[in-house]
Amino acid sequence: MSAKNSGEWTKLWQEYTESLQKWNSLVDSAIKANQDMQKKFLAVMEKATKESSADTIRQFGENWQKTMSEAGVKSVQEFSQYWQKATSQPNAEFQKFAQDWQDAISNQGLVQMKAYGDMMNKFADTWNNMWPQK
Repeated sequence: MSAKNSGEWTKLWQEYTESLQKWNSLVDSAIKANQDMQKKFLAVMEKATKESSADTIRQFGENWQKTMSEAGVKSVQEFSQYWQKATSQPNAEFQKFAQDWQDAISNQGLVQMKAYGDMMNKFADTWNNMWPQK
């Protein structure tokens, strides 16, 4: 391999690894922000369960579903099923709804994003093993 080609490969490798590091940092930040948001969401749902009547909670659910439908959120049907099941149960089940729904909705995308990152890291590992940086 000529010195020119070697320099091009080295530059390309450095650009790739810098980009991958930025992506990994962003994913880690997104996961942490998601976890924090979920904790706050669950705290709000717990407070709502303790301090609101069943009618108020039911009305809130209807309004929330309506705004999601208007915004074009695709998971509204799944949410609606979770919500109907939760509001027909005692308060403990309503709180379980909050956790189940968050797990079902938010983790899907993050797991896929993390899996993609893991694959790209393995790409980088394989590349570096085959063409180690000198």
